[in-house]
Amino acid sequence: MKASKIKMKSGCNNSKDLCEIDSIYLEEMERFISKEDIHDHLVKHPKTIYVNIYPYPFLQPAISMQGEKYVRSTPNSTPDDNLLKLPRC
Repeated sequence: MKASKIKMKSGCNNSKDLCEIDSIYLEEMERFISKEDIHDHLVKHPKTIYVNIYPYPFLQPAISMQGEKYVRSTPNSTPDDNLLKLPRC
């Protein structure tokens, strides 16, 4: 599945913090899905969702130090996570 947009939590539209992503738009589902639901999906089905920006990294589940579920893209040579480079709504 292809992640093509992100929706940030209220008041966090310019944030570079992955935990402040509220939901992610999945093209195949044609809707925004909460980051927690995507996290749970990826735990059971790794490497099934990728970021629609070159080099098309897969999303992977993560848990913050506060115990919050979130997702990030697999690391590559770019300084910022590719997920944060997607258009924001």
